[in-house]
Amino acid sequence: MKQPVLKSGHALICGSMAYDTIMVFQDQFKNHLLPDKLHMLNVSFLVPQMRREFGGCAGNIAYNLKLLGDVGQVMATVGHDFGPYAQWLDRHGVPREHIRVLTDEHTGQAFITTDLDNNQITAFHPGAMGQSHLNEVGDASRIALGIVAPDGRDGMIQHAAQFAALGLPFIFDPGQGLPMFGGEDLRQFISQATWVTVNEYEWSLMTERTGWNEAEVASKVAALIITRGSEGSLIHTDGRQLHIPTAPARSVVDPTGCGDAYRAGLIHGLLHGYSWEQTGRIASLMGSLKIESRGTQNHHFTRGEFIARYESLFGQFQ
Repeated sequence: MKQPVLKSGHALICGSMAYDTIMVFQDQFKNHLLPDKLHMLNVSFLVPQMRREFGGCAGNIAYNLKLLGDVGQVMATVGHDFGPYAQWLDRHGVPREHIRVLTDEHTGQAFITTDLDNNQITAFHPGAMGQSHLNEVGDASRIALGIVAPDGRDGMIQHAAQFAALGLPFIFDPGQGLPMFGGEDLRQFISQATWVTVNEYEWSLMTERTGWNEAEVASKVAALIITRGSEGSLIHTDGRQLHIPTAPARSVVDPTGCGDAYRAGLIHGLLHGYSWEQTGRIASLMGSLKIESRGTQNHHFTRGEFIARYESLFGQFQ
């Protein structure tokens, strides 16, 4: 598939909104998990550090996109406890006219425990997210592109189909929602999507379930992006494989939300028509800037600061 020419407009971000309760375990999980006893696991981790943050894939992507100077329209379902999050979005200029409040549900809740190796164990209560299919892509206007990020299963299926039916290009980003889908579902998503982005683990699961390799998936979309942690990322596009280097972080503080920051960088590059080489590096730097701060929406920078950091690492910002 060739790279589409985008109409002017905003990004529509379909995905979860959630409160993240983040805990830090002052040890390594591997020291407390016995490989031969995983079938009868009963373990408790003492977590002296705990904080509550604003999160969810859609909220994180929109926040990061706003830092880059773009508008991300969030399309999500939230619960009766959304008030503090709504105030946060308003304060940071993130529009929420397509966020539906369900008064008989909680907003999604993630409980994340991170060890000293930055491994994570997460429990997630979807709450209102399970009703995300109540929203319709066609209700949003002036949309240049979209993203289907982790959300309720029915919502992800319907929003992908709605983007495709409207002829709107979109990124398929299954993330932690990928285990909800079998091979037929994933093949359908890929066939509808314009771009696909996954991390290495998700890619392994995707290939196992679809039976498609890199070349086969890349032939069906304008780009397949696979992030590889400290080894950077790979972008398969137009018959080429581009290796995108990491942007070294000044300090590694908290990996939570780095993938969402990376995806905001991809969206920014697509909205502005940058090359894949530059778009990948913007995304890489976004992930690095996020990892330097605790929480998913506590990092800040001006556009001038971003460009200066980019140029110090990668050369001239086109």
